[in-house]
Amino acid sequence: MNASFSNALATAREAAGHQHYPQGALYVVATPIGNLADITLRALHVLAIADTIACEDTRHTQTLLRAYGIEKSSHQLLAVHQHNEAEASGRVLEKLHAGERVAYVSDAGTPAVSDPGARLAHAVTAGGLRVLPLPGASSITTALSAAGLVHDSGHFVFEGFLSTRSAERDAAVRKIAAEPRAVVLLEAPHRIEALATALVALGTREITLARELTKQFESIHTLPASDVPAWLQEDTQRTRGEFVVVVHAAAAVTEPGDDAGARALKLLLDEGVPLKSAVKIAAQWTGGSRNTLYDLALSLRKDAVRDTD
Repeated sequence: MNASFSNALATAREAAGHQHYPQGALYVVATPIGNLADITLRALHVLAIADTIACEDTRHTQTLLRAYGIEKSSHQLLAVHQHNEAEASGRVLEKLHAGERVAYVSDAGTPAVSDPGARLAHAVTAGGLRVLPLPGASSITTALSAAGLVHDSGHFVFEGFLSTRSAERDAAVRKIAAEPRAVVLLEAPHRIEALATALVALGTREITLARELTKQFESIHTLPASDVPAWLQEDTQRTRGEFVVVVHAAAAVTEPGDDAGARALKLLLDEGVPLKSAVKIAAQWTGGSRNTLYDLALSLRKDAVRDTD
């Protein structure tokens, strides 16, 4: 057991043990995406009382369980991954019909979201048995919460991993360019530069790169799509680790003139707010194009200089 979690199981029993955990049910349990402390008390309790733990990788899960002080024999761990999910679902159903509590975990995060688990949950439901989800860590929502999607009103599309084939990846990026909502992608370190090159086609559309979320070397950086390849190449460390890539929604197009963005920009500049900050704030407030507002700000500053000559 990790010494930091010596009291975690007792606390989990006290906090969650009084609840009802029916037998013959599948518990879909979210596990940390990096930081071991991001486990819920209910997840700890269910993992402790489960008769069987179905998991994407038995060795990885055994290491995770032992970190929390949960001891399970190898016979209590059942491999259920993308290559055997259909077949293994039958074994899980047998255990559920025998009255066992079965917990399912993927390697990290919430199962069945770009991870195995969906077929298993479907099979259990189709068999007339219960599926009980235990919410917790998710790299998708973690990245979204820090991306600052001020133009998106909470709407986004989850695409996950794009094709490794360049032609298919480029075609997917063209579809993203036409998508008005934010788009969430996942990418591995050895493919992030190829994805960055493809995303250059999105021009000034903002991209948030969330790398190694919740881990020691976590980094979250937002910049225009056209700048991503150069930014990655500036430091080799920036291409290491697992990525969540958030493509922000395209900002509403505004033209210079007597519109909300222009009025907000002029007010900010009149109050002495620095030009770049004024452009950023006006764009966030009104949904205006940052490039358009920046050009307008330069024009207003030139006019102000001429007026003082």
